[in-house]
Amino acid sequence: MSIEHFNIKVSDEVLNDLEYRLKNVKWPDQLEGLGFERGTDINYLKSLVSYWLEDFDWRAQEAELNSFSQFHCEIDGIDIHFIHEKGKGPNPIPIILTHGWPDSYIRYKKLIPLLTDPVKYGGNPEDSFDVIIPSLPGFGFSSKPKHGGMNNSRVSELWAKLMTEKLGYNKFAAAGGDVGSGVTRYLALNHPELLIGIHLTDVGIIKTLMTSQDNLDLLVEEAKYKKIASKWISEEGAYMSIQSTKPQTLAYGLSDSPVGLAAWIIEKFRAWSDCKGDLSKSFSMDELLTNIMIYWITNTIGSSANIYYENTHSLPPMGSIDVPTGMAIFPADILLPPKEWTKQNLNITRWTTLPRGGHFTAMEEPELLAEELRAFFKSYRNQI
Repeated sequence: MSIEHFNIKVSDEVLNDLEYRLKNVKWPDQLEGLGFERGTDINYLKSLVSYWLEDFDWRAQEAELNSFSQFHCEIDGIDIHFIHEKGKGPNPIPIILTHGWPDSYIRYKKLIPLLTDPVKYGGNPEDSFDVIIPSLPGFGFSSKPKHGGMNNSRVSELWAKLMTEKLGYNKFAAAGGDVGSGVTRYLALNHPELLIGIHLTDVGIIKTLMTSQDNLDLLVEEAKYKKIASKWISEEGAYMSIQSTKPQTLAYGLSDSPVGLAAWIIEKFRAWSDCKGDLSKSFSMDELLTNIMIYWITNTIGSSANIYYENTHSLPPMGSIDVPTGMAIFPADILLPPKEWTKQNLNITRWTTLPRGGHFTAMEEPELLAEELRAFFKSYRNQI
């Protein structure tokens, strides 16, 4: 399939079915005096559902998303949905941005104008980018894999073909967080000749630390990280255990209940962002619900969870990466990576700790991330 323009158009039938389900929720009990300690708070969730029914305007969100240049193309049997916005500058850098879970391609929506049109925001036209944002296979408006094996490495191969064979770029930049960080790193590992550099906001949960016994700084850092990681996994990692072992069982409930789906996703946005327990400090209800709606209307919560299973069971080992790498550390993110370990495994040429922000970087602090991307890739523009 050649590249085709794409617009979102959800049928009234789907929206009417959603309204019926939201009006006929079978609510569970919650112990008195609890908030989010044992999972998504029922009082917050009821207020979100009330807003969803009475005030949320999907058609307005749909129109806003359709204001971006969206496309579909087939690569290796997968129908890939992506945004492709051209930069307004003399020599824009093509950059592919990869989202994660439980967000979607709209993670980078606020970032698009900041990168494509820096002059509009007080920047330099020399810092513009062509921005490409695909939806991961099994997420949103990309098609669902019919067979297993669609792990981060496989996705990186799709992205290489999208950027070169479909869009015609010889070299480009790549960036991502969460699953997108893994895909970006495998892209750099498998196709370093295509990349001028990569930029990451995390390196995931590090399961193996390669410690040099004569590096005291690394030994101390490793011990600290292992302690924090163990505590985080025991308190926050249940979703990961389920999705990496039995995602199909989970899919039945979340595909059938929009409230169950919202509860599963909202808990992570609250826990992983820099909202300090108040979601409204980092996200509007419209933002949260639009992201949830993308999962609901495409019925992709089950297929999206599968990438955890694939990355656990079929992902090839990650080697050291020589491509120049920038790291932007947002202080409220999950499990901040050990700096010395990261330097041993990635060719770090820029490391910046930002003053605020959490896991959903481009949704929470798009201006800070845009500034970092401009600064990091400035040195590599002459390679395009």
